[in-house]
Amino acid sequence: MSFTNIITEKMVFGGDCIAKIDGKTVFISNAIPNEHLKVEITEENKDFSKANIIDILTPSPYRVLPFCPLYGRCGGCNMQHIQYAHQRTLKADILYNAFIRAGIKEIPDIQIIYDSEREYRARFQFHNGGLMQKKSSDIIMLDNCPCATPEINKWLSNIPFDERPKGRVHVFACDKITSIPEGYDKIIVAQESSPLSKNIKHKNSHNKKHPKRYEGTVNIEENICSINLLGKNVSFSVQGFFQSNIKMLEKTIPLITGGLSGQHALDMYAGCGTFSVFLAQLFKSVTLVEHNKSALVQAEMNLQGTKHESYGLSGAVWVKYHAKSCIENNGEFDVAIIDPPRSGMEKEVSKWLALSNIKEIRSLSCDIATHSRDIAELIKGGYKLEKLYLLDFYPQTSHIESLAILKK
Repeated sequence: MSFTNIITEKMVFGGDCIAKIDGKTVFISNAIPNEHLKVEITEENKDFSKANIIDILTPSPYRVLPFCPLYGRCGGCNMQHIQYAHQRTLKADILYNAFIRAGIKEIPDIQIIYDSEREYRARFQFHNGGLMQKKSSDIIMLDNCPCATPEINKWLSNIPFDERPKGRVHVFACDKITSIPEGYDKIIVAQESSPLSKNIKHKNSHNKKHPKRYEGTVNIEENICSINLLGKNVSFSVQGFFQSNIKMLEKTIPLITGGLSGQHALDMYAGCGTFSVFLAQLFKSVTLVEHNKSALVQAEMNLQGTKHESYGLSGAVWVKYHAKSCIENNGEFDVAIIDPPRSGMEKEVSKWLALSNIKEIRSLSCDIATHSRDIAELIKGGYKLEKLYLLDFYPQTSHIESLAILKK
C-alpha cells in the first residue's frame, strides 16, 4: 500500500478532485478542493493515478455529513458530502473551465438556476426492485430515497421488495401527472410489451405532402404519461426519455422560449416536443427533427391543432436531404432550439448551424464537454455567446446541464 498526504486542488468533471504527487495528477473521489488529506494510491497509470481518502486531516468548511444512509454505496449521488450552495459553485467552475478548454475566450457570467436539493427526482430505473450499487452489479434494497419525489417513496414503502417488478423497470411519479385521476397514486410503472398490451400505432397522416416516416412505430398505451407543464399537457412514454426534475424543467422552459416570436422555429433533437408545445404558440410554424420515432409519435399528439412539420430522422440526415427544402417551403428559421443527446450535435448539424442565417440559437446540453465543443464551432461561424446558464437538474450529483444563448 502507498500512503501519502496531499492538498486537493480543483474539482473536475465527474466530481473527483485532483492533486499533484511528484508532478503527476492524482484523482481523488469524495474530496473537496483545498482539503488536506491522507490518501492511498489505488491505481497507477502512465499519466495519472487514482486514490482513496484514508483520513481527512484538514476538512473543507463546506464538508457536511451525507443525509442518505446509502450514500457511498448507491451509484446515484456523489456530492452529498458537500454543502449544497457550494456544490453549485463547484459545478459553475467546472462548466467555465470546460468552455475555456474549448477555446472560448468571451464567456459571460454564468447564471445558476436551481430548485429543491431533495425530493426532486420523478424518474427512476429500478433493477429487480432496487438500485444498482456503485461500481457493481449488486442490487441495493431500499424503501426510501431522499432525492426521490414523495410519490416514488410512497411506492417504495408500500411495495415489498420481493413483490416489485423484476428486470430493469422505468418508473415515473409526481404530483403533476394529469393522466391519472385525482384520488389515485400519481405513479406509472412501465409495462413490457406483451400480447395483452394496448399498443398505439401511428401513421403520419398529419401532413400528406411528406413520406410516412413513422409508420409502424409502437408505444404501449399503459406507459403513456401526461403531465401539466406551466398549464399545458405534455405526454410521453415512461419507457423513453423525459426530464426527471419537473420543477427545474418548468424553470427552464421560459429560458428556452421566453422573448421569442416569429414565423418559423426549429426544434432540433425535439424528443416528445416538450419545447415545441410552447414554441407553437409563439411562431407561425415549427419544424421538429428527432431520430427516435416513438418519441415523435408523442410529439405529434402533443402538437395536434398547431402548424408544424416533423421529421423522424437524425439531424445529419435532415441537414443533408431536407433542410434546404424545409426553408424554401416555410421560410428561414428565426430561432433554433438545440437539445442533443450526451454525444452532442452531429458535426453535420453544428457546421450547418454555424453557416446558417438563423438569428438566435438556444442550445441545451447534458454534457459540458460536447456542449463547449459545439458552442466553439458556432462561435467560429460568427455567433456570439450572449448568456450561459448552469441548470442544476440533479442536486447531490456532479451531473451538469447547461444552456447557451447565442446570437448572430
